[in-house]
Amino acid sequence: MKLTDVTFAYGDKVILDHFSLELPDAGITALAGPSGCGKTTLLRLLAGLETAQSGTIDAPADTALLFQEDRLLPGLTAAEQIGIVLPKDASPLPWLEAVDLADAAELSPEELSGGMRRRVALGRCLAHGQKKRLLLLDEPFTGIDPERCRSIMAFIREMGIPVLCSAHDAETLALADRIIHLDGPPLTIK
Repeated sequence: MKLTDVTFAYGDKVILDHFSLELPDAGITALAGPSGCGKTTLLRLLAGLETAQSGTIDAPADTALLFQEDRLLPGLTAAEQIGIVLPKDASPLPWLEAVDLADAAELSPEELSGGMRRRVALGRCLAHGQKKRLLLLDEPFTGIDPERCRSIMAFIREMGIPVLCSAHDAETLALADRIIHLDGPPLTIK
């Protein structure tokens, strides 16, 4: 995966200015940097949700993206939230187990704590991404305790899919194979 001389702006606010970066095609890479430096925009560009004004992006088109917001659907249980991305005959239970929510399968978003909602969103992304070529995770462990972070990260690692995640917390950074320290805007490698 590679970004070459990429420029992107929201109106007059330049987020990437002739930014280049080569990313590994395996393992877990964490993007570390202050809030607002451009990590989320970088993930959105790699996912194809934004289009650079100039430069080239060489990344798999077959990706799964976990947004910073949980984006759960009201009225659907935790199991149904994950089930919507699975084939009709597939069970959401393995994905609920992966994020330690098997006991909460029948709870709706309104009945879940913030950390539980985050785990449902993460489980849904992982279920959707199981056959993808790249997982893009934006602040995946917000509100999740360190022990669960380690367990979920071990599960993600076993999936064998390259992962790029933005993170602030020391736990996520410690579990990554490599860390890219960023600053900005405009986005720069420290």
